[in-house]
Amino acid sequence: MWVPLILSLKVACCALVISGVTGVMLGFALARTRHWLGHVLDSLCTLPMVLPPTVLGYYLLVVFGSKGILGQWLQDVWGLSLVFSWQGAVLAAAVVSFPLVFKPARAAFEAVDARLEQAGRVLGVGELGIALRISLPLAWRGILAGLVLGFVRALGEFGATLMLAGSIPGKTQTLSIAIYEAVQAGRDGQAHVLALVISGVCLVLLWFSTWLSADHRRRTGT
Repeated sequence: MWVPLILSLKVACCALVISGVTGVMLGFALARTRHWLGHVLDSLCTLPMVLPPTVLGYYLLVVFGSKGILGQWLQDVWGLSLVFSWQGAVLAAAVVSFPLVFKPARAAFEAVDARLEQAGRVLGVGELGIALRISLPLAWRGILAGLVLGFVRALGEFGATLMLAGSIPGKTQTLSIAIYEAVQAGRDGQAHVLALVISGVCLVLLWFSTWLSADHRRRTGT
């Protein structure tokens, strides 16, 4: 039980770094743009939320597989193969969890009073300073709620991970895949325990995310 749990936590943490950085940055950028391309990019960023995980896994295989454009480049330049590796599991979890970080981050930045940011510009604060000293401190609760949701989603990722990383015990077999394998092998007791563990962890994190979102709405009046 502990090996897939530790691997799942490792994959989810690494995936959260990727989806967290990119999701918050894109959320901030799109919250400040009114160009029509922003709507197109928003749709593309949200797409992993609605596509079946197996479809996402297939796309990742096409791009990062041994014959994919980025897959060949990673193999030739860095000697890195994402297929059947824990790094591939991280990539799959990051892609799947990205919209759950991006959407709350964008909403949190849009809720920031634009007059406060304009006052900072009048006082001579640069755009980077406004983002770090005004926008981010005011939006951090919404961002943190999104990060928690992204972590929970990455922790429970199954379809895309199985497509790209496979199920190798001790290497790519995360908790969700271990539950699937246990059911397939008729080990119902092990499946029950693993399901209760991941359900308990997700329930606590979801409660924390809900509390953060409610507190953020109370503070911003939205």
